[in-house]
Amino acid sequence: MVYDRIENSRRYESLHELFGRAFGILRRADLAALPPGRHEIDGDRMYLVIVQKEGTGKEQAVLEAHRRYIDIQFAVGGTDTIGWKPSRDCRAVSEPYDESKDIMFFSDPPVAWTPVAQGMFTIFFPDDAHAPMVGSGMLHKAVVKVAVR
Repeated sequence: MVYDRIENSRRYESLHELFGRAFGILRRADLAALPPGRHEIDGDRMYLVIVQKEGTGKEQAVLEAHRRYIDIQFAVGGTDTIGWKPSRDCRAVSEPYDESKDIMFFSDPPVAWTPVAQGMFTIFFPDDAHAPMVGSGMLHKAVVKVAVR
């Protein structure tokens, strides 16, 4: 997992060939005006999802993990709190891996909580189980899904 401010995002662009383009999208001045839903960038290699909804609170937190995509989650507004646990340490699978949606869920509790305030981002690799949208109040975030390969 990576956790930082968007103004430092250039430090991480060398981690993946598509990260430069992904962070460029997250730095767009008009990002907050994009409507919720999926926005195409580069087919299945990279796409953007805009989410606006109420946070669930820690009691409702559910860890998820992906195999095909890396998540770059950016707080556009509000403060998301995201739970984290290494995927290899998750033992309680609540929903097995769904290849068509590239997601699986765990009922394990997170081992760490990270407040992701406006202007902050996280990067979750397939090794990182994460429980997003746990903050309170209305959350507005952008998630760039970047294919691992």
